[in-house]
Amino acid sequence: MNNKKIKQFLLSLEQIPTLLYLFKWIFICLLIGSIVGSISAFFLLSLDWATNWREAHLWIIWLLPIGGLIIGYSYYLYGDSVVKGNNLLLEEFHSPKKIIPFRMAPLVLFGTIVTHLFGGSAGREGTAVQVGGAVADRFTKLFKLSDSDRRIVLIAGISAGFASVFGTPLAGGIFALEVLVLGRIRLGAIVPSFMAAVFADYFCEIWNVNHTHYHIDTVAEMTPVNLLWTLLAGIIFGLVAMLFSKSTHFWSNLFKKHVKFPPLRPFIGGAILAVSIYAIGTTKYIGLGIPTIVDAFNVNLNSYDFLLKILFTSFTLGAGFKGGEVTPLFYIGAALGNVLIWFIPLPMGLLAGMGFVAVFAGATNTPIACTVMGIELFGIEAGVFIALACSTAYLFSGHSGVYSSQIIGSPKNAFYDKEKGVHLSDIEEGRKNNKDRN
Repeated sequence: MNNKKIKQFLLSLEQIPTLLYLFKWIFICLLIGSIVGSISAFFLLSLDWATNWREAHLWIIWLLPIGGLIIGYSYYLYGDSVVKGNNLLLEEFHSPKKIIPFRMAPLVLFGTIVTHLFGGSAGREGTAVQVGGAVADRFTKLFKLSDSDRRIVLIAGISAGFASVFGTPLAGGIFALEVLVLGRIRLGAIVPSFMAAVFADYFCEIWNVNHTHYHIDTVAEMTPVNLLWTLLAGIIFGLVAMLFSKSTHFWSNLFKKHVKFPPLRPFIGGAILAVSIYAIGTTKYIGLGIPTIVDAFNVNLNSYDFLLKILFTSFTLGAGFKGGEVTPLFYIGAALGNVLIWFIPLPMGLLAGMGFVAVFAGATNTPIACTVMGIELFGIEAGVFIALACSTAYLFSGHSGVYSSQIIGSPKNAFYDKEKGVHLSDIEEGRKNNKDRN
């Protein structure tokens, strides 16, 4: 065989360009993962410090309005182009216009730490995802990537941020593929997404950052009756996820309607929150709420804990404070599952674990990622129950969600077939207009 034939033979192999593709993305994802994982480590340590300092100096909660004003003015002066947060990442993925400003990363990091230090109720996923997206998009310009490759880079940034902040690389990789379009998964970016997630999680652990561990002590027997109870629990989780999403949008719209000057929104919201926190006499419903989440697996909680967490978190985020929704969703779901033991005959830990991920699945429309997260956190023994709860919650949360820029790829039911390709926010706006006309 002459050299020409050998060359033609090699060019005919699909695996050659595939191997080059793999090397290319290993390099890019290693850069993204190392940077994002290290930033997440700093972020998690900062949140621990802010939480511990606040709990040791509760007087600082009275300064929550000042903290809100600082955040509000920071975004008013420097963050107008990145104020949309996670929704900006989704919009740039679907309709690329310009590189995401790097200022998104320090602004959201600063805003989230201030929110937690002064006593707001928020999470951390939104911050990590925004940092991941802002860092990853730097490589679009550096390596002069095409629009197609830019989409992959954004997915890698999202997966890196999510995986490193929760210590769940498999769920992080799937979340980034699933969250962009409701009902669709972009398998074209599956390898970079998983690589970035694994690298980021690894580099976060290098800094000796510990993630909270949860444990389901007892898993119910897999019987038809128990599976039916699981479906009922999933329905409730989905409805509560919808309540959380709508509550957050309600408070956000209310503040925008009545407070025209953006920096005043978190200032006013912070004053209301500070008075409310001192009125109820506990800090149980602010911050991440990790101790309550841990207790939900084996200690009877108050029946109203999940409702108060919905109220405090949706109000905090709606007023303009920064942070994520996911850890509060863990709290809401676990606390709700803890209460369901009153009439659903399944083990408390199992119900709390199902709620932990199922409410998250319903609010973010990512049932597969949440199922995998549940298995990563709690073990495969509860996998069937977790999968049923997450998928049912996803279905019954309706076409709502915390990410209003999600595009509907595959509607959840036939009644919404005509809504393919529209944003969740467009559906919500249509419902509002119909209600006003009626």
